Amino acid sequence: MATNLKNDSNKLGIKGIAAALNKKSGMTVAHTMSDANPSEVSDWIPTGCTWLDGIICRGKMAGIPVGRITEIAGLEGSGKSYMAAQVAASATKKGFQVIYFDSEAALDFNFLKKVGVDSSLFLRVTPQSVEDMFETIEMTLAQGEENTVFIWDSLANTPTRSDNSGTFNPQETMALKARIISKAMQMLTTPLNQTNSTFLVLNQLKTHIARPGDHVAAMIDPYVTPGGKSMQYAASLRIYLTGRKAKASYILDDNGYRIGSEVKAKIKKSRFASDGRECVFKILWGDEVRIQNDESVFEAIRRSDRVKNSGAWYTMIHSDGKQEKFQSKMWLEKMSDDKFRATAMEIFEEEIVLKFANRVGNSSEFYDLDAEILEEE
Repeated sequence: MATNLKNDSNKLGIKGIAAALNKKSGMTVAHTMSDANPSEVSDWIPTGCTWLDGIICRGKMAGIPVGRITEIAGLEGSGKSYMAAQVAASATKKGFQVIYFDSEAALDFNFLKKVGVDSSLFLRVTPQSVEDMFETIEMTLAQGEENTVFIWDSLANTPTRSDNSGTFNPQETMALKARIISKAMQMLTTPLNQTNSTFLVLNQLKTHIARPGDHVAAMIDPYVTPGGKSMQYAASLRIYLTGRKAKASYILDDNGYRIGSEVKAKIKKSRFASDGRECVFKILWGDEVRIQNDESVFEAIRRSDRVKNSGAWYTMIHSDGKQEKFQSKMWLEKMSDDKFRATAMEIFEEEIVLKFANRVGNSSEFYDLDAEILEEE
């Protein structure tokens, strides 16, 4: 006769084992399926760009995932630090405290105030080395701090302790930073999740110079990031910031002065089922400092069946069937109207979030914006 293991009163059972493991570790490391899923991201920090937030997680509006590691890698002048400042502003608005590691010594407090960072929740730290930075994060979390956003600006520009004490010979410390990062990622992943904290890493994109026989790989992925492979494995979200081939990369004022730039964001890796998605947005960094967010919403939805185009005029179809005409130059003024904005965001959710989630339409609308624009032209 088979033994009924479930009725053995001497066994702890799944819940008993979970309780014992949690007591032994001093934190909640064991979860039954009746508990809240610790692997599910329940909170997101807006990036400052609605279109980018809409392509990060399949089927929902998202942002930077709380409790996870995110990498934003970009070409020079692509807006990495600006995006980090936007995330810092969004985080402080949600009540998170922000510790910003500024290894490039380029952080401008006036700039942070312009984008809306709450100074009472913000701390700038100048790390002397990669090890110092990771030790600071470890110490902060060990002190019981929760709801903290750590921003590292940047991985590529922070030396190791050996770099600081050695010579200019790169062979002395070859691959040392990569090994340090690999160990740190293993140590920090769980504490970040346990404390509802977030680690945003800024990195550089470098041209993938192919080795002999490796030209195909370089053609498929023209960029690489410094710091080894560990960041690629540890990050739940990786975003590449580049330019858009089909248009000029700078925004000019009436006199031809550069006041901003256009950025293409690509989801390089996502544990939220959105790998490869792309969006574009413009960043103003002249007298006015902001992402042209409402303008990017128009760019995202202007090909919708609910936004008809005839020459210089567009017609938006509201959910009640009523139609409203406007020109593109009137978009910002129109977006100040509550009904118009609500319809625009409803169409945005349909076109950018739900169509992708339900695999509706041509995939190039989500994965290859350059090809789409060239086709229109």
